[in-house]
Amino acid sequence: MQPLSFGDPIRLGPYRIAGVLGEGGMGKVYVGQDGSGRLAAVKVLRPELAHNRDLAQRFLREARTAQAVTSTGVARVVGSQTEGGRPWIATEYLSGPTLQQAVTAHGPLDEAGVRALAGALASTLQEIHASGLIHRDLKPANIVLTSSGPRVIDFGIARPEHGLTLTTTGQAPATPGYGAPEQVLGRRVGPSADVFSLGAVLVYAATGRQAYEGAHVAAVQYEVVHGSPALHTVPEALRPLIAPCLAKEPAHRPLPSSVIQAFAPPRGADRLWRRGTLGRQIKEHETRTNTLTGAAGTTVAAAKPSRRRFLTSLAGGGAVLALGGGAAAWWLTRGPELPAAADAAPAERLTSGEYERGAPPQPLWGPLEVASRSASMLLPVRDVVVFAGPSEGLAAHRVTDGRRKWTLPKVSPSAGFLRLTAEQFVAADAGGNVLAHDASTGEFRWSVPAKAEKLLTTAPDAALVYVLTKDGEIAAVDTEDREIRWTGEAPAGITVDPAAVAAAGAGRLVVCTADGHYFALDSADGRNAWQLDGHAGTALTPAVEERLVHVGGKSLLALDLESGDEVWSAASHSLDPDQNGWGSPAITGDHVAAIDDGRLYRVDKASGTEGGYLAWPDGTLPSRTPPVVQGRSVWVIEGGSSSGVSAFMNFPGDESDSDLMWTYEPESEGPWHMAAAGNRVFLLNKGSVVALPVF
Repeated sequence: MQPLSFGDPIRLGPYRIAGVLGEGGMGKVYVGQDGSGRLAAVKVLRPELAHNRDLAQRFLREARTAQAVTSTGVARVVGSQTEGGRPWIATEYLSGPTLQQAVTAHGPLDEAGVRALAGALASTLQEIHASGLIHRDLKPANIVLTSSGPRVIDFGIARPEHGLTLTTTGQAPATPGYGAPEQVLGRRVGPSADVFSLGAVLVYAATGRQAYEGAHVAAVQYEVVHGSPALHTVPEALRPLIAPCLAKEPAHRPLPSSVIQAFAPPRGADRLWRRGTLGRQIKEHETRTNTLTGAAGTTVAAAKPSRRRFLTSLAGGGAVLALGGGAAAWWLTRGPELPAAADAAPAERLTSGEYERGAPPQPLWGPLEVASRSASMLLPVRDVVVFAGPSEGLAAHRVTDGRRKWTLPKVSPSAGFLRLTAEQFVAADAGGNVLAHDASTGEFRWSVPAKAEKLLTTAPDAALVYVLTKDGEIAAVDTEDREIRWTGEAPAGITVDPAAVAAAGAGRLVVCTADGHYFALDSADGRNAWQLDGHAGTALTPAVEERLVHVGGKSLLALDLESGDEVWSAASHSLDPDQNGWGSPAITGDHVAAIDDGRLYRVDKASGTEGGYLAWPDGTLPSRTPPVVQGRSVWVIEGGSSSGVSAFMNFPGDESDSDLMWTYEPESEGPWHMAAAGNRVFLLNKGSVVALPVF
């Protein structure tokens, strides 16, 4: 839940707008409250799209489509109209997890649960089809489990029976693995397409896995059209009931009425939604929603309901929001104890009279023993720096004074954590789910099941999070649709393990393995774009800027990001460049800085022309940690006898350029880890964190 910002409406129809739930490709979703205190989600078409007649018609069609279905098994549209030139749709809250979230949290349903699910969904499809419509995108994320049974949401691509699926060029007509073969092939579809999707949903509910899987979207779609569904782990009694739903030929699939009869759930199977672990989870969501409704309706004499009180109540909620035509689920799991969101002003830089060359300055704060002794990563975002906590999970401490602000004990630091936007970061839990949190408050934003073992990097536009899965594959998590966009593999003969590092740019993910192999995957579909074998002796983080990627190893290379073609090369000065060549580079203004043969060099990033070495750190070898640039200083982790971190002047043209300013080397042999932001350099060593100023 986000507060309203400039340009957001205050009221739409009967709904007083209190906050922002989220936004997608077509619209922005607000939480609203009508005069009776009833909550609703109000989806509004983006202003830049409202003038597009086709899109506006499609948007309003979502409301008309959903309103045409009177089944109790669908999310109910409670209002829609065009206001101020922008159409909006209001839908009800549904209290409960999606099927996808429930299976992720609790595992597959038992046989009775699958039978109950099949009967309820088939009944809803029967009523949808009786209205002359086809849903066309039935999948686990579009099914919300409530105490009264499953409810189907998202009519964004539903169409009358006589029409073709509405898509734009390059847009998939249905979710890969759930859309029928005729949908994949772009052919005319009928109600039997929904029966195919139902079969795929039931496989997922019974096993926790998709019926059709592949290394990337195209592979999954190929399996749907030409392959056989993976039914070997489906309970034997259910297998012959589900298989006919997945027939390649539409005419060979059963009618929804036949599905209801075939699955014949045992008496009392509907109690699944009200009892046991799943029933308790659903009940908790309902209780929270009731609390929200009460809070939203609370009034004071001669006063309107308080938006602040309403937002605070929503922060402690946990309801799933069902939208008749768009993004479906928002979990609000943190309570009103959330710390205040804030940004930190940059620290004042030291002047020449405030430090002495050769002597490290007084730390801004620390060192503090506040991190895990095995912690190896720092992430400064907004007003906090995040690292592995001393006992478990993640901890965030204020960048200004080092005081702890929040903890997330259930997050797994070993998977890594990455900056996503200026306000959010992503991490993973022990189950491999990718999690997004507000950096300043720790508030949970969203989760995607991804079997993540390590988070590699994020796309520059924050649209994708790239992860290494527990199956050894690379997956791209779509941060808007909240699902896996594709899974891919390294080129033949190349192994990717958690030691690998990566960087991303426009259209490409560049990975460097522990064996020093570089390769790039297309961010659109995960296909192999180019590779550079055996260039480094270890995993070295690439540096991407615009259309170039800079990589260390036997030589310092600037490669075309899209093709992998060499733009320029700087040779190593080492007698053994395989082991002591160029380390991980960093971009600093018009130059690239990196360690080579124990020296810190600065190379012109446009031509590759070497400007001589900046400094000769004490025994520094190629480091997986790139130099850190902050203010007019460049920092490197040293080896040899110092085992500290040194700051050098980084001011081309100045007489003091490349001078060693100081080395921070308390009584520790390392290893050291560092990160920087806002004129602060953060150092981590064996559980100790310190913040140092820059000049």
